[in-house]
Amino acid sequence: MIVVGTNTIAYLYLPSKYASSVEELLLADPHWIARQLWPSELRNILVTKVRHKVIEFEAACSIQSEGEGIIGENEYAVDAILVLALARDSGCTAYDCEFVCLAQSLKLKLINADKKMIRSFADIAMTANDYLAAMP
Repeated sequence: MIVVGTNTIAYLYLPSKYASSVEELLLADPHWIARQLWPSELRNILVTKVRHKVIEFEAACSIQSEGEGIIGENEYAVDAILVLALARDSGCTAYDCEFVCLAQSLKLKLINADKKMIRSFADIAMTANDYLAAMP
């Protein structure tokens, strides 16, 4: 079981240098969880890709539905005060620290490609490739 950032979910469907490692990650560890607002964030990513003509609207709708299927009921609320403290102490955004807070509270790894978050929270945050490399 792992906590995934919204971008990790998006990488599963959108062209990027992370796509193949995220696909492999899903096969290796398919029990993904996220914090509650991730569907709105994914919609924002998708509408940006539609506006820039990277994907068609119908593809965006399909990606949203598939992403929701992967996470399912595995959405969690986070402690707002802890998120604020993490953001204050790390310099990362409160938005990013919500994922960190969730991973810390559940004692799970956080899979994300954000370099600043990985540097700031090296004990729990890592890329999909690093997670896969550490698996037995």
